[in-house]
Amino acid sequence: MRNRSVKLVEMYVWELPVRFYHWINALCIVILCITGFIIANPLAIMSENEAVFTFWFGKIRLIHFIVAFIFLFNFMFRIYWGFVGNRYASWKNFIPYRQSQWKEIFDVIKVDILMIRKKPVESIGHNALASIIYFAMFLAFLLQCLTGFGLYAQMSHAFLPKMFVWVIPLFGGEMHVRFLHHLMMWFFIIFAIVHVYLVFYHDYIERRGITSSMIGGWKFIEEEVAAQEGEKNKKKKAVVK
Repeated sequence: MRNRSVKLVEMYVWELPVRFYHWINALCIVILCITGFIIANPLAIMSENEAVFTFWFGKIRLIHFIVAFIFLFNFMFRIYWGFVGNRYASWKNFIPYRQSQWKEIFDVIKVDILMIRKKPVESIGHNALASIIYFAMFLAFLLQCLTGFGLYAQMSHAFLPKMFVWVIPLFGGEMHVRFLHHLMMWFFIIFAIVHVYLVFYHDYIERRGITSSMIGGWKFIEEEVAAQEGEKNKKKKAVVK
């Protein structure tokens, strides 16, 4: 049996819209990677039935396009929520413009990567290193949307895809865009593997409910850290008044 040496309190960190975004985004990435890989390397399936009954590749493409629209609108919603959500969802956390954020980044590197420091970095939302990585991930999402809809604009007459007709000329041609779009798929796959590993690693080491927090929204935080957070919020409210 493992006993906690510090007292923890529950704090509501991840709002419902953020949690919905997270799981919708995760599902979309899985589907898009699977269908995208098939589109890039289609299977040679022979059938004696009529083509209308075996139009499997067309269905794969249709699924890819539909999920791409969901991915795009979900991403646009997250951009919006970064301005109206709570402080843990705010864009201010994702861009390291404060000296304290850079200090935390190096502290996390010492713990997670170099392993020269044993005491974990106390953070309520994302730590500073995770935040800057997620910001880079958002930029990757943007690039993937641009290249994907840029390719789709070549064959679609719909209004939204046609807004991306400028993408292919900007990136120097269709082959460059296809290569970049495919390369980003592997980036997402590698990121997902590392992301899942680190989530379970921190959940096991720190025992703060990181995994379950993206389901229920609550995390277990040390009383001292939670108290400091409460004082910061009081000061900010006092300044606003």
